[in-house]
Amino acid sequence: MGQINKIENKKRNIVVTGASSGAGRAIALAFASNGDNLTIGSRNLSALKELAEECSLHGVSVKCVETDVADYHSVINLAATASETYGSIDVWVNNAGVLAIGEFDITPMEVSEQVIRTNLLGYMHGAHAALPYFKAQGNGILINNISIGGFLPVPFGASYSAAKFGLRGFSSALKSELVKYPKIFVCDVFPGFLDTPGMQHAANYTGKVLKPGPIVYDPNRLAQEIIKLSLNPKKEKMVGSFSSLLRISRVIFPELTDRISGSIITTYLKQAKSIEPTSGNLFNPVDFGNSVYGGWGIPGRPKAHRKYIAIGALVFISALLIRKKL
Repeated sequence: MGQINKIENKKRNIVVTGASSGAGRAIALAFASNGDNLTIGSRNLSALKELAEECSLHGVSVKCVETDVADYHSVINLAATASETYGSIDVWVNNAGVLAIGEFDITPMEVSEQVIRTNLLGYMHGAHAALPYFKAQGNGILINNISIGGFLPVPFGASYSAAKFGLRGFSSALKSELVKYPKIFVCDVFPGFLDTPGMQHAANYTGKVLKPGPIVYDPNRLAQEIIKLSLNPKKEKMVGSFSSLLRISRVIFPELTDRISGSIITTYLKQAKSIEPTSGNLFNPVDFGNSVYGGWGIPGRPKAHRKYIAIGALVFISALLIRKKL
């Protein structure tokens, strides 16, 4: 992982959910590198303990709490443990998430419900647990790792899209509600596709092996942006040029963008290798894929970054010209 210079003298107390792998693991390591104390939560306690050892090498204190964000009482326990251990909660990062891919009517409804419980209610549980501490101490920062899925619907991922779009609405309402608390901030982060084990962990009812989009970003890039937000809060932050481009495309050409997205995924699924249906890690943690990376890309900036941005820009301009002609 790329080193982040310590940019805050005072040791802050940070809570990160979904810290056992992928983006959550990268985020926890980034805060540890910055010299902040941590309370890390996940359903996978053994993976958390391994992460805690790595974070401790930076000379910080780390508390592991087995946490299922879909269970409100579990999240309340996470917040209470953090407060009791360190005396305050300075930053809370909502990050835990799951993925289910498949035609909506073929995907079991209990799977879709679990995606909503984790990806939407899990973030609401986190905010509900953290805010009383923020209000009591007069300050605090809530950071929601939402993803570009908050703007771009995912074909064959209806429940995932429902949760991510719902998060944007929830967060917007919360920001308005907290206007009278000038030192309490809510920050939303929208990264593009990340090179994490998320696809390996996903519930899959397509019958095909899943792979992420053509451009995957280093999770450490997201982690560094979250560190910056924790020091200089902003209402939202797009991470990655491709993420910004997709957002703009969806605003200006919603039907065209959705149609292209659906076509790309449908074409891929026709060509992909077959696999048996699986519920992935939705209901129970799995004993694989507990690293930061998923093996889809390379550390740092995506190798195909400039190429695909150029292609995307050409598609965007072409669509604009076609629209003018019509």
